[in-house]
Amino acid sequence: MMHVEDSTRSLLRLILLSTMMTSCSVKDGAPDGFSKKWDEIPDAVPREEARSKYGNPPSYEVFGKRYYVMDGSKGFKQKGHASWYGTKFHGQRASSGETYNMYAMTAAHKTLPLPTYVEVKNLANGRKAVVKVNDRGPFHDGRIIDLSYAAATKLGVVATGTAPVEVRALTLGPGRKTEKAVAGIEEKYIDENGKLYVQIAAFSAEENAMKMIAELREKNFQSVRIHVDNKNGRLIYRVRIGPVPTDNVAEKVLAKLKEINLNNAKIVRYN
Repeated sequence: MMHVEDSTRSLLRLILLSTMMTSCSVKDGAPDGFSKKWDEIPDAVPREEARSKYGNPPSYEVFGKRYYVMDGSKGFKQKGHASWYGTKFHGQRASSGETYNMYAMTAAHKTLPLPTYVEVKNLANGRKAVVKVNDRGPFHDGRIIDLSYAAATKLGVVATGTAPVEVRALTLGPGRKTEKAVAGIEEKYIDENGKLYVQIAAFSAEENAMKMIAELREKNFQSVRIHVDNKNGRLIYRVRIGPVPTDNVAEKVLAKLKEINLNNAKIVRYN
């Protein structure tokens, strides 16, 4: 019998693939009659939102490549190239479950939690925009974020198609709920009881963490994921198994890891 987690991952993968395949014969482009100038387009306004039920599986696969959804976005920064999408996907379901609206200030990212609010800076012209990440993509090498038509217009990306950008995750200000609370996790539960994980290793490069995850999956380890921490502006990618229900189960996982010579694994609580 397929577990609920497996069903969710399979459903997301099917939604992503079916959306891309059914629209592959339709040419993307800009809408007719869009009259707003770039400096008239308002930013998205960050607000408290629960994590999407549909858009945050531990991992998903598109075109034979597996992507691992981050636990959180605090301290996240990334540089690369942005692209945009418009009429081709307008009105279709986004990975978060929302409807894609090319006139809204939104974006797609492969691994950030949905939703996450980010500031995007066009490094070619200095323009900045705040967008809500509510979709997955872009699934092209070298591209880190796919902007809605409105966001691309504000940033000056429509004419060039792509542009070098810096993406920075935004957090809620003082007096607002913390990121963990927004994610639907009670802080009291985390502080008093915690969630158990078995941590295998920590890496400074995401690709090394993903390589270890692939190796562990090949050896039939389940619930393997990446937890991203920010240490003084430097991202640390921790490979963990879990959450696991009890200390006893965690000890059994440790024993199995030692059988394959991963002797530095340790039990940690959610942090």
